[in-house]
Amino acid sequence: MDINHSDSFLCDLENGICKTPTAPSADSNFSLPDQRKTLTVIYFTDPICSSCWGIEPQLRKFKLEYGHRINITYHMGGLLPDWTYNKRGISKPTDVAQHWDEVSHHYDMPIDGDVWREDPLNSSYPPSIAFKAAQIQDEAKAIKFLRRIREMVFLEKKNITKWIHLAQAAIETGLDVEKLKTDYETQGEARFQFDLVLTQKLGIRSFPTFIFTENNQQQALVGFKPYRIFEETLLKICPQATKMTYDSTWIGLFNVYPTLTTREFAELSGVTKPESEMLLQNLVDESKLTKTNTKNGVLWSIK
Repeated sequence: MDINHSDSFLCDLENGICKTPTAPSADSNFSLPDQRKTLTVIYFTDPICSSCWGIEPQLRKFKLEYGHRINITYHMGGLLPDWTYNKRGISKPTDVAQHWDEVSHHYDMPIDGDVWREDPLNSSYPPSIAFKAAQIQDEAKAIKFLRRIREMVFLEKKNITKWIHLAQAAIETGLDVEKLKTDYETQGEARFQFDLVLTQKLGIRSFPTFIFTENNQQQALVGFKPYRIFEETLLKICPQATKMTYDSTWIGLFNVYPTLTTREFAELSGVTKPESEMLLQNLVDESKLTKTNTKNGVLWSIK
């Protein structure tokens, strides 16, 4: 399955994808795990992939409606190995800053590109390895950890290659920091390399990429897509899949997802963005939520 072979760290707004420049050689003896017993969505992503951040509203809704039917496995794709390459007009961190601001408006998700000017990352590998280390402890907490480090880099301008930020995210998401540190320095690296080999084996160079698989059927979804495309892709290989109803009230949503952007709340609640902003601000005024203003948007958190 060759998904894409284009080289660029810049995300393509037209297609809604971020692309990796390189990947390790694939092991010819490598094979996908047995997927026959469950409908699985294999998700290829990266902690600093802005298109992956942009698709969070759709992915979160997909989990609420079809999480009972699917198993989503997360794999890191290695978007930014280092700054030794120069492709398509990007050769240094400051080249990314303006791009991230543009991406923020395009996806209607808060992103502050100033991190690339103030405290730039030299690679996406350290946070990727940290995520793989977190998975060793607890898959659910690892996903929360990934969400938290994304909030840190996209909204708080924190360089998530630094251990101080990774450790803080671990504390906030209930992970054992000492074990995370140990696994980060040992098994995490090997597990990340496994993901890179899988990414190369399948010819995946664009993020986000989702591979829907059940029995011997597969459907790929590549890049930023509206929610209906998630459903259509699922139903192509599992026509009998039915969605679950979920509590779309503000308290119901924040009990599942303690932090939400305005765009996410609107997607999950079915309320327009202007109405969402009014409702959420009222909840802040009533001291039920907290509001974090960023350069290009707001993050709302339950108290």
